[in-house]
Amino acid sequence: MAAGPGALPVPLLVSAAREALGAGPGAGAGRRRRLPAARALHAAGEVLAVAAGLKPALLWDCGAAGPAELRRYLGRLREAGLAPGRLHVLAMGGSALVLRPALARGRLRAVLGSRPAPLVEVSAGRRGPELCGPAEAQPALRHLAALLGHLRDAEAASAEPVTASEVAAGDWNLCTVAGVLLGYPAVYTFAQGAENCLALTPLRVFTAQASCPRIKDGLRVRIYSFSVPESLCPQLRDALDAWSRQLKEAFSTQSDFVDLCISSEVVSLPAVAL
Repeated sequence: MAAGPGALPVPLLVSAAREALGAGPGAGAGRRRRLPAARALHAAGEVLAVAAGLKPALLWDCGAAGPAELRRYLGRLREAGLAPGRLHVLAMGGSALVLRPALARGRLRAVLGSRPAPLVEVSAGRRGPELCGPAEAQPALRHLAALLGHLRDAEAASAEPVTASEVAAGDWNLCTVAGVLLGYPAVYTFAQGAENCLALTPLRVFTAQASCPRIKDGLRVRIYSFSVPESLCPQLRDALDAWSRQLKEAFSTQSDFVDLCISSEVVSLPAVAL
């Protein structure tokens, strides 16, 4: 691993998060909610994981910040030296994701070219989860192809280091689309508005974490967390092995994180929200 860049200024990372993300909707200057410093540093670590190429995207979960606030925040992080590469904020169906554009497009192309597609059908009423057949996969694949075109157009439209766009998701299954962008080796799909058949189903939950001393000694950042039905692990073994191998390869080429740990455990839950 090459010698890493210098430590990032913790006060700047915290102030950037608090100034850009610390207010809820309608909160005036005198009623801004103070974002905890620990949450601000974890947010910076999650962005850094994308910027370092460890995953294509993150689903933003930090208060009520929308795409405009998030784009402003990423600009502040760049000023602090955290994310020198290009980043894109994608608004989709009321959610916002931070993408590393080239990696996100590559992941979309990989799924579109997979045979079979790594899509797990979990609609309620099924006896259990199953891999989608070619016909079942087609609607989701059409949505992924449309998103790939959108991201190409958005990148071509601006050369700014931090860009933003909104995609009209329509009848897209956002769980499926987001899962692909987040780099999961297999993603769930189900009928819109329906429950799923995962209650009490044994699920193998994979987690990847690493330390980020560049931000703060002792800071652990969760890079991935996803599940696949335990019964489908043999059929998904190649996809899971490829995910693990690619993550380890990406980890070996960066110097922002150390001590990668990939683990898994089997859980069964009375209800699973997707």
